[in-house]
Amino acid sequence: MFLWEGVSEFVAVAEAESFTAASKQLGISTAQVSRQVSALENRLNTKLFYRTTRKVSLTEEGTIYYQHCRRLMDGLEEAERAISDRRDAPQGSLKLTAPVTYGEQYIMPLVVDFMQLYPEVDVTMNLTNQTVDLVEGGYDLAIRLGKLSSSTMMAKRLASRTQFVCASSSYLEKSGVPHSLSELRHHNCLVGNYDHWRFQEAGKERSVRVDGTLHCASGHALRDAALKGLGLVQLPDYYISDDIEKGDLVTVLDTFREPEEGIWALYPHNRHLSPKVRLLVDFLAESLS
Repeated sequence: MFLWEGVSEFVAVAEAESFTAASKQLGISTAQVSRQVSALENRLNTKLFYRTTRKVSLTEEGTIYYQHCRRLMDGLEEAERAISDRRDAPQGSLKLTAPVTYGEQYIMPLVVDFMQLYPEVDVTMNLTNQTVDLVEGGYDLAIRLGKLSSSTMMAKRLASRTQFVCASSSYLEKSGVPHSLSELRHHNCLVGNYDHWRFQEAGKERSVRVDGTLHCASGHALRDAALKGLGLVQLPDYYISDDIEKGDLVTVLDTFREPEEGIWALYPHNRHLSPKVRLLVDFLAESLS
């Protein structure tokens, strides 16, 4: 049994409200459309249309069947479009935004690789730690780190990051190693954009207010200060993973570390996502994973 047989003809008649108009749309004879719809009704053992000399309209059962068939047709068209998009080389402009450090270190090298693969693509990249409005700013894609706020945007997880609290051995020898979150108030904590550090305690999220002698909205500056023994710092792994591996920084409070967070590609909700955006998102996901 061919489940799709007669479905295209049925949907065309339902939308055109005419067998003749449907036949012109499909490029086949009216008689063939009529035969296919009749065969479909016989197979379903259900009358799908009320037919008069002036009008064709859906029965109640026909309306229900049409709603399901329309979704199936949309899905099939989307599948064919996805294949077609991949055949066609992407071209035109892309406007992107990403956080400064992560964008410089990870995203932009991959974007340049993508541009070499597809030389007809032009890119405008805004590296900023501000959360920009994608629709208002005309952005095709944003890279966001950590937890996403409620949004009407579409999101695809590209990779993950982990936040570490760490310090140099010299600082820990001088000030001691903290073993509980309450001990943070006795330490010189190097503070970035936020004066609260996030942890997980007994399976629940916990935010702890911290303070110290340095407040700076630069992860590189905070890393440098920590390496020089100024205090404790909480930073994502991409700032400090090499320092931890070499032993220049030592992690503390590991039992309270939050689970890894997502690194996301965010783009405006669009059912027919353009080929160049789709290809770039897939390229970033594959490369960063």
